[in-house]
Amino acid sequence: MTITTHTRPGARPALDGRFVLPGDPGFDEVRMAWNLAADQRPAAVALPVSAADVAATVRFARDNGLRVAPQGTGHNATAIASLEDTVLLKTSQMRGVSIDAQNRRARVEAGVLWMEATGPAHEHGLAALGGSSPDVGVVGYSLGGGLSWLGRKYGLATNHVLAADVVTADGETRRVDADHDPDLFWALRGGGGSFAAVTALEFRLFPISESYAGAMMWPAERLSEVMHAWREWTQTVPEDVTTSARILQFPPLPEVPEPMRGRAFVIIDGAIAGDPQEARGFVEPLRALGPEMDTFATIPAPALQQIHMDPEEPMPGHSDHTMLRALPAAALDALLEVADPATGSPLLMVELRHLGGALGRVPQDAGALGSFNGEYLFFAGGIPMDPGVTAALEAHFALTRAALAPYESGSVYLNFAERPVDTATIYRPDAYRRLGEVKAAYDPEDLFRSNHPIPSAH
Repeated sequence: MTITTHTRPGARPALDGRFVLPGDPGFDEVRMAWNLAADQRPAAVALPVSAADVAATVRFARDNGLRVAPQGTGHNATAIASLEDTVLLKTSQMRGVSIDAQNRRARVEAGVLWMEATGPAHEHGLAALGGSSPDVGVVGYSLGGGLSWLGRKYGLATNHVLAADVVTADGETRRVDADHDPDLFWALRGGGGSFAAVTALEFRLFPISESYAGAMMWPAERLSEVMHAWREWTQTVPEDVTTSARILQFPPLPEVPEPMRGRAFVIIDGAIAGDPQEARGFVEPLRALGPEMDTFATIPAPALQQIHMDPEEPMPGHSDHTMLRALPAAALDALLEVADPATGSPLLMVELRHLGGALGRVPQDAGALGSFNGEYLFFAGGIPMDPGVTAALEAHFALTRAALAPYESGSVYLNFAERPVDTATIYRPDAYRRLGEVKAAYDPEDLFRSNHPIPSAH
């Protein structure tokens, strides 16, 4: 069932926010995702300003044979198979943030971006486990796992979520935590958006006001030397250290700073939890390689989201990724053989993130995703400017995955999976069965459409 102003005149829920139908002014603008490669074509777009608006939207969709797809920013929107007969529930107008400094916890509404949460926390000398992109939504990031620059020290951000305000498929509002709807609370923490529409999250903060962090850059001609040095270094560093190594090709555009414009680099970036003076010593082996640029320094915690230099404006992106159970020298050699910019690779970015530490251990009170099944994470991406570029990117994704195939763990990370995946590969078998049972209990008719859906157990 698709609602239009022609077949259902006036068919809209009563919202304080907006409910936009195809043909309404601004529809093409509000249906857009952050990732402009996603051509979202929903039956309608709801722009709630409150939990009551979200509940009204869910009830309207249910009563009219429609589904609901909650979305904060749409960074991961290309993984959604279809929005046919679906109300796109964009929570971007819900931006409230409050900090409980005494109890070291934050509460954010569903549309809050990480850069809007880390600043207020910092005012109280506290830090959150935010990601590497400042404009990613807190809720979607947290439901999918949450990989931060403090991850090897503190684990996945999702397991530090303390409570959630949600609207379930029956249109009712609930506050869920370890004592209230504990099965739903468990599923939300790492199970993604299949179970309810989250209107607010509460999560743990940490007594961290600054960190030793930054990036070092070398010209791509030193790619193999630097990447192998980083690989060996990661096998020696303590859990306080979380880093990534990337090949980055900067386009020759005016907005790119002159020293980097049109050039390719190998970049090591990351952060070190703990005493900044002690942290300096950990990066000395990398500094001894003589980087062309070195920004590692003691920085305020909110600035952690800037060190990866992720774009902050919407743009089209096409990517692939996988988890690696290990990264022996042979695996890195095989990857560099096809990913080196000197080979003509169209990939603008090829990244390896060091996992392990607390990211590899399941905490006692874990949610559905207790840990990552891998020691390293591979991610590669480019900009699909035209069909020819898209085809070239796909061909190179296939080459990189073939090179790494012997070392894959068989799992992926929801937030980096920008295409449909088999969600059964992400969770332990017992956890996946339980997720299906929670789906059957709270959303038996599959009202909620997620980018990485969990099927009902019935």
